[in-house]
Order: sequence, then structure tokens, then C-alpha cells
Amino acid sequence: MGIVETWVREKPIRTFLARLSSQSAAAFSASASTSSAAADGESGGADGGIPQLSSIANSVVSRCSGILALATENLQQSFEADFPDNRKEPSTYARELLEYCCHKALHAVTTRPDYLADKNLRRLMFDMMLAWEHPGAEDGLLENGLTLHNAVEIEDEDEGSIFYANSTSLAVQVNDMKTVGLRAFTRIAPSCPIIADLVTVHNLFDALTCSSGGRLHYFIYDKYLKSLDRVFKSVKGIMQSPLASSFHLNAGECILAVEGDRPIHPVLQHIGISAWPGTLILTTHALYFQSIRVGYGDKTIKYDLATDSNQVIKRDFTGPLGVRLFDKAVMYKSSTLTEPIYFDFPELGEPSRRNYWLAITREVMQVNKFIRKFNLEDIQKAEALSKAILGILRYSAVKEAFHIAPSHFKTTLTFSLAEKLPKGDMVLEALYNNYFQLLDTPLSHFTTAAVNRTSKTHTVPFALYALSRMGFILLNRKDETEKEISFCAACVGVTKSLEATLEESFCYSERIEAARATVDQVKVEGLDANLALMQELLFPFIQVGKLIHSLTKWEDPVKSFLFLAFILYIIKSGLFNYTVPSVFVLSATVMLWQKYSGEGKLLEVLDVTAPPSKNPVEQILILQEAISKLEETLQAVNIALLKFRAILFAAVPKTTQTVAVASLAAAALVILTPPRHLLLMVVLEVYTREMPLRKQNTEKFRRRIREWWARIPAAPVQMIRPNENKKKI
Repeated sequence: MGIVETWVREKPIRTFLARLSSQSAAAFSASASTSSAAADGESGGADGGIPQLSSIANSVVSRCSGILALATENLQQSFEADFPDNRKEPSTYARELLEYCCHKALHAVTTRPDYLADKNLRRLMFDMMLAWEHPGAEDGLLENGLTLHNAVEIEDEDEGSIFYANSTSLAVQVNDMKTVGLRAFTRIAPSCPIIADLVTVHNLFDALTCSSGGRLHYFIYDKYLKSLDRVFKSVKGIMQSPLASSFHLNAGECILAVEGDRPIHPVLQHIGISAWPGTLILTTHALYFQSIRVGYGDKTIKYDLATDSNQVIKRDFTGPLGVRLFDKAVMYKSSTLTEPIYFDFPELGEPSRRNYWLAITREVMQVNKFIRKFNLEDIQKAEALSKAILGILRYSAVKEAFHIAPSHFKTTLTFSLAEKLPKGDMVLEALYNNYFQLLDTPLSHFTTAAVNRTSKTHTVPFALYALSRMGFILLNRKDETEKEISFCAACVGVTKSLEATLEESFCYSERIEAARATVDQVKVEGLDANLALMQELLFPFIQVGKLIHSLTKWEDPVKSFLFLAFILYIIKSGLFNYTVPSVFVLSATVMLWQKYSGEGKLLEVLDVTAPPSKNPVEQILILQEAISKLEETLQAVNIALLKFRAILFAAVPKTTQTVAVASLAAAALVILTPPRHLLLMVVLEVYTREMPLRKQNTEKFRRRIREWWARIPAAPVQMIRPNENKKKI
């Protein structure tokens, strides 16, 4: 017993698992090499594989040749015939050949509707990514060295524990030798449009590797594909259920999500102060709510998302009797509705259900907006909807498998991401110009040579074809669609223009995220704290304002007179026209000076004196006082407007006549007096009001104006209460 305890102390379980993993990895490599050699032998290879490829790449190519029922030599010859220029580039030959074989094999194997459930295919796709990172024969030694190095590192880490926070961390520690990076994932995964999309593939990789340090493990990839398979089967089950037939969906309309069909996850629709439970259904064209009413039966209401009706959907608060208490709802409004509609998703904890429905509903709105913007019809429209459907299903798979819902710049929803990204409009234009317009081009315009001259950087995934293979029919013209789809699915390369636009947008988004991080750090809470910060930021302008105000009070007559003479000289000489440009020039000079003189220096921290803290009762009293002052200000403004209304409509004829004559005199003065002289008169009048010679007359004039204003009655007004007995829906 003591020997066992000593062995456990000296050799932790994780070291044992690491050794076991390394042994299994070595066995896998040996079996892969054996299978590769066997496959090549069967296909007639004289040397057991392609000399330019590494062992794992040869293994992948041999399996691809088996899928395509072609000999490895024939597959290589086909690649060299289609892309003759690649033979002249030995540095990229191995990787280009590997990509070619992978894309052709995946295009062939994904014709089966259940390929996501095939464990061997999932393993093959991951091996394709592993091989992409080490495609050449010279990478074989490097690959073995990395494997050995990783094994030693794991064996030496005796400090760790096998009990991790989740199974993902455990898989990372045990199977650290077989991981793929971003570049390999973005080159292979979009070949299957169901698995990834070119626009969002970077964000999908970030979501899958958020807990593994930017490297994708097979455990995570396999879990994602299994979840995606379950999501597809669930949606197909909904489409074939009696629920779908009861809604009488339009041709090409597909149900994407259903909520509220189970009592444990209810959905409430709030209209005014009334609320009804029911089932919420999202399709590619609309939102449906089937309310459940005792004694009234089920009533279905449709909210069309495909029309241009100034639709707005956002998160909001709801509660009983219209009280805004719980942040669990989605607010929807459009020009076709008299008042907003609220869909409440009650749940404990974070509003994950609400956030999910908000994201996928916005995606449907964005794809229909894209369709209207570019006037897409037939196959183009069906392709756009297919892209949105696949994006929503991938989003659901990530959410169910890993309990995360990427948002904003990290979302995996194609059209929502393009809407949020900086220069996202350019991304959509590039997507239309370089992808959707290709779908509208007749096949007769393309030849084999034209296809061969297309970009060699990516496979064009065709979402509509992928969905049709899975049993989703969005286009009635099936025969023509199959013909178009077969051509487009075989084309190689989404254009470099789209990739360049995406790269630029992601670069800008990273800068925006960094700027937002600084914004979050400097946000302060409390009205007093924000006022103190604002006063500190505006301190120079406040001081200038105080100085000018003191000069207008003539507290120091000499300084006030000199300032007045300076202002009058500026106006009289015409230099006043250059005041605004001078401000811009001065600002630019200061900024450029700071740029070149302080280059490399960090911005100094602004020190702000925090106001004294107040207890909750004092804060409530301050808030009440502020509301009272705001109410008094609004009352004063309304009274002034009502008095002007009385003057305008001659409720007091004598006063109306006086104001009319004064208005005519002012108009004549403005017309007959040059603008420069008029400005001089205004400055003299305003600036000299507090002069010792004019101060007494100014006070008398103000008093007469206040008395005259007090004699003017306000126009009558009557508040009419709306009909509160609204029809309950």
C-alpha cells in the first residue's frame, strides 16, 4: 500500500494520462501511415505516396482519393492540369494540392444528408486541418518534434490537477498535441457551408477556442458538429410537424425557431397593459405569435419581417400592468402597428433566451433588408435566405454546445455581423458584387478555362445547395436550381476583394473594441461624479466665460473698456470674418504640436476631485429636487409659449399691435443696416448694459418689460385624457 501511495505522489494522474495520450498519438500516426501506404498501394502508387507531401498529408490525400474513387496519381494529375501555374511554385505546391483534394472530397461526401453524424468524416475533416498546417514533406520532422516537445511539457507539469472547471479544459491538457490554428480552420471549414461561412469563420473559430488559448481541439470540433447535427434534426422535425402545417407558410418560408411550446419556458406577449401566453415562431419571413386564451381558442398574429415598414426590434423591460421591472423582453414596432409589441421571456438568471431571440430575429430582418437593397430574386434571394438560415443554425449549435452567444463584432450571424462591422456596407457590396452576381450569370458564359482561371484561394460554398441536400427546399425550380448549384459548387475561389474588405473591417473592429475598453474604464457612476468630471474637462472654457462675464459687469472699468475697444476694432476692421477659421487653425496647430513633440508619451491621467459621497436618502432628495426644478422650467416654457400664442392670435389687441409694429421696425433695421454695423450695435448694447452710466436705465427698462409681460394673459388650454378602456387583444 505504501508503494502505491509513493507512486501516486511522484507520478500524478495527469502525467499518466499525458503518457497514455502520447502513446495513442504515436499509434494513430503509425496507423495513418499504414493506411496511407495501403491506400496508395491499392491505387497503384509506386512509392507509397506523393513525395512532396508529409505523412499526414499523404494519409488525407489517400482517403480523399478513396472517396472520389480516383487513384492518387490521377488526382494529382487533375490538379496540375487545372492549375498548371502551381507546378512552378514548390513552396506552395503541397498546400495547394492538399486543398484541392480536400475541397473535391468534401464536395462529394457532403451529398449525403446525414454526413454530420458520420464520426469518420468528422475525424477526416479535422485531419485535413492538421495536414494543412504541415503539408510538405519537410514538415514531417517538424511535426514529430512538436509532438515530442508537447509530450515532454505535459509530463513535466506535475503541479496541475485533473479536476478542471469543465471537460474542455481537461481535453486541452490531455490532448494538447493535436490542435489546429485559425488559418487552417478558415481554409478548410468553409468548404462545407453548413459548418462555416467565409464572412463569420473567424468569429466561429474564436467562439470554439475561447477556452483553449486560440487552438482548436478535436474534442471541441467534434462536439460542435454533433450539436449542429442535433439542431438540424430539430428544425427538420419542426418543419415536418403539425405545427408547421397549421401556419400555412408561403413557398420557400422555413421555420427557424419555436419558443413557448413548453410550460417551463413560457413566452408572454404584452400589448398595452394586457399580456397573453403563447407560442412564438420565427420564420425566414415573419414572426408568428399563437396566443393561448381561455374561452377564445388559439389566435395567430403575424408580424411581417420581409417588408420595408420601418421595423425596430430591441431589448426592453416589462412587468405586470405595463410596469418596467424586468430586463427579459424584446420590443418590436413598425409603421403598421399602432403601438409597440413586447415579447417577454421569463427566466431566472441572465436573459439568455431573450438575447438569443433578439439576435436571430435581427438576422432575419437584416437578410431581408439585404434582399430589398439589392433587389434579389429567385436563386439569389434563396441563396441569401439560405446563408441566414445556416448562420442561425450554427449560432444555435454553439449556444447549445458551449452555452455562449457571441455578440457584436464576435457574432457568428453573417448579415448581423456585416451590419455591425465598421465599413460593413462595403462588405455587403463586395458580397453582392463578387458572389451573388455570379449566381445570376448564365452557365453558357463560363467555360472550363474560365473556371480554371478563378481565384485559387477558397472554395465557393453554396448555401442553397447545402440546405437542399439536408431536406430544406427554398426554391421551386428544382431542376434548374440543381444545374446552377452544381456549377457554382464546383467553382474555386471567393474573390480576393471580399477577403480584403473583410480583413479591413476586422482591423477597424479591433481598434473600435480597444477604444471601447478605454470608454468602459472611464465611465463613472453618480450624477455628482459626472458633473465634477464635466467641470474638470470644461475648466478652461468655464474660466474664459467667467472672465468675459466679469468684464461685462465693469468691475474693472479699464480692463472692460480695453476689451470693448479690442472687440470693436476686430468688427470694424473686418477681422471678425477670420475668427472661426483662426480657431480651427489654432486647434490644428496645437494637435500637430502635441503629435510630434509628445510622440511615444502616454496621455497623462486627468485628476478629478471626487464629490462627497451621499447616502441613499440624500440621493433621493437631490433627485426629487432636480425633478421639481425641471417641472418648473417646463411650466415656465409652456406659459411663455401660451402667451406668444395669445399675442399671435390677437387675444390682447393692443399688445398684438405693439409687437407687430416693433417687428416691422426690427425688420426695416435689419434690411437697411449693414451687417457689420448691426453687429457693432448688438455688441455695444449687450456689453454696456452694466456700465455705471447705463446701469440705472437698464434696470428700469428690464422692470418695464417684466411688468408688460406679466399683463399678457396666457391662451386657454384643456387637457383631454385618452380613452383608457382599450380593446384587449
